[in-house]
Amino acid sequence: MNYRSDSPSLSDLSQSIFASLGLTSSVNSLALAPARRTCLLLVDGLGAHGLARYGDQFPIFAQLNNHGELASHFPTTTVTNLTSLGTGVEPGVHGMLGYTVKVPGSGTPGRLLNALKWDPKVDPLFWQRTPTLFERARDAGLNVSTVGDKRYADTGFTQASLRGATYLAANHIPEMVSAATSALAEPNSFVYVYTNILDHAGHNFGEGSEQWLIALKTVADLVTRLVNELPRNSQFYLSADHGMVNAGEKIILGEDNPLMNNVTLVGGEPRMRHIYLESGSEDEAVATWRECLGDRAMVYSKHDAIAVGLFGGDVSDASVERMGDLLAIANDDCVLIDPARSIQESSIIGQHGGLTPAESDIPLLGVLI
Repeated sequence: MNYRSDSPSLSDLSQSIFASLGLTSSVNSLALAPARRTCLLLVDGLGAHGLARYGDQFPIFAQLNNHGELASHFPTTTVTNLTSLGTGVEPGVHGMLGYTVKVPGSGTPGRLLNALKWDPKVDPLFWQRTPTLFERARDAGLNVSTVGDKRYADTGFTQASLRGATYLAANHIPEMVSAATSALAEPNSFVYVYTNILDHAGHNFGEGSEQWLIALKTVADLVTRLVNELPRNSQFYLSADHGMVNAGEKIILGEDNPLMNNVTLVGGEPRMRHIYLESGSEDEAVATWRECLGDRAMVYSKHDAIAVGLFGGDVSDASVERMGDLLAIANDDCVLIDPARSIQESSIIGQHGGLTPAESDIPLLGVLI
């Protein structure tokens, strides 16, 4: 079961791409055409709704074939979805359940692992044990490369979620295009190209802002150059990890209500919170949170979140340990602010992590070059 079981997801996309390249252990559920060279450009933060609203300003997007929409895995955030892309499995299996989650066994109140900044005390190969598709493809004889910012090459997150590919550091469009082109020089090759310029603009200035549109133009320029310069007979795909909503009502947790009375840690992010309790009944805490937040958020106990398949149909013991005792998912454009980080979190305009279509619907475009 999946919260968006009617739509294929990023793990379906990566499985299908590698199956189309001949990796027999992958499943081509999207029925992608066989390929010898494939480039996947992942644009962090480019939701299907944002692309539909603003993409017609840049002709290159209309020149690509529209393969329909995919569903971002829950929570609709980079950590979770890039790991599902890298491994081909759902979040409940790989255990990367959000921007921050509690490290099991770290005491009381314990400490949070920020998966994008990582923690030197946590071994990324132990934390995320599922072999990546990149590793499996490499071991099967495919040429597998990643093109991304130099600063991400050796991070804990890259080791946990995207290990197995040859990392080609590139910080600017000409470097990215050159690296991707070189990576596809030989047949039986796959290159994954990542850019987060749009996500940064959305967080800082909001989706649809002047700065966001400038970033979208940069993305369009990157797409244009890749389509024009990649080797002939290369299959090119464009997708994203999540979309974005611009923050509306800001709810500081525990302000003028009893929400934080029994809370030891607040994880996740403002659109989807992992709430860790000191003691007491989860059911009582759920009732309190639902009463205080009303229709501004959905609140689940850990048990119920697993039962309804928020993290997929299979949830590992490690995932259960890392998950919040409660999960609070903001509705509409609300954000749930951690009182310990209220200034920083309140300053973020574009947000994601929740279940709205603007966050969870992502595009899949492509063209045979």
